[in-house]
Amino acid sequence: MKKNNYNVIGVMSGTSLDGVDLAHIKFRINNSKWTFEILESETISYNQHWLNHLKSAVDYPETELKKLNKGYTKLLASIISNFIKKHQIENLDAVCSHGHTILHQPEKGLTLQIGNLPEISSLIHQTVVCDFRVQDVELGGQGAPLVPVGDRILFSEYDYCMNLGGFSNVSFEQNGERIAFDISPVNTVLNYYANQLGLDYDDKGNISRTGKIDEKLLQKLNVLDFYQQKFPKSLGFEFVKEIVLPLIETFEIPIEDKLRTFTEHVALQIALALPSKKGGILITGGGAYNDFLIERIQSRLPEMKIVIPPKKILEFKEALIFALLGILKLRGENNVLSSVTGAKINHSSGKVHCF
Repeated sequence: MKKNNYNVIGVMSGTSLDGVDLAHIKFRINNSKWTFEILESETISYNQHWLNHLKSAVDYPETELKKLNKGYTKLLASIISNFIKKHQIENLDAVCSHGHTILHQPEKGLTLQIGNLPEISSLIHQTVVCDFRVQDVELGGQGAPLVPVGDRILFSEYDYCMNLGGFSNVSFEQNGERIAFDISPVNTVLNYYANQLGLDYDDKGNISRTGKIDEKLLQKLNVLDFYQQKFPKSLGFEFVKEIVLPLIETFEIPIEDKLRTFTEHVALQIALALPSKKGGILITGGGAYNDFLIERIQSRLPEMKIVIPPKKILEFKEALIFALLGILKLRGENNVLSSVTGAKINHSSGKVHCF
């Protein structure tokens, strides 16, 4: 379906469990140059019932996962339908949905995003493009990160594009290829300890700011095997649950110190991950609101210009880019780069469900 204008909705649910991000976007392509306008956008928070399920699902048996997938597909369809109705959106080309990642073990050939069952298209009465990661894993790739294609097409003016969400990831050009990889956990860990204080998150990093760095913990975090691996590489919640949290819990220190130490760890790993310490970096995702984390990143990268964009791009960049990935799939064009994921070839990933 090749044309010059597209009217789509991008839908994203990230590992930080902030909720479902929805963005209504108009895209235009002219002389191979893409432009976009984010119109209505909204984040729908999960209720406690769904938060409990999504946090625990990594341990569910297959039968429970199938049940969860059906229930979540219905939930997502309801959220999308309400968004369309509320904003009176008409004449959509597609709804492009990431779903929610439950399992991500590409080394075992496994990745699962729930909410991508075929019936979602009939439930919302729209063409749906979804399930973007599975094909890449089948082709020997990491299935992640997928956003770098959009970084190249929509945000090429920046030397680096970084997302600070449940995990940090970065993309950049190197020798004519787009390179991208996950760097470290971020909000999956910071939110976990904020939750123990009865908070949803550490607002602006103010609690972390009051803590002290535990040098022994920081050292142990920095020598974890993942950080020694070369890209392509990606992270799932399993890494946090099985490795990071158990390590932190061996230290009997105040939660403020755990937050402070992990914030420093994130900033250090980001600085180590960038091949050049100069230029401009676009930072998006919920972590961009963590003022203290941004300060620590800047202190580790004093010659880097950090750019935090307007709210709609900051909060909805991933929904924006998955919308673009869906359009590229409809156009039959590559939307996954082998240089990023390690797959055998560049390819056009995703499934198209028509109602």
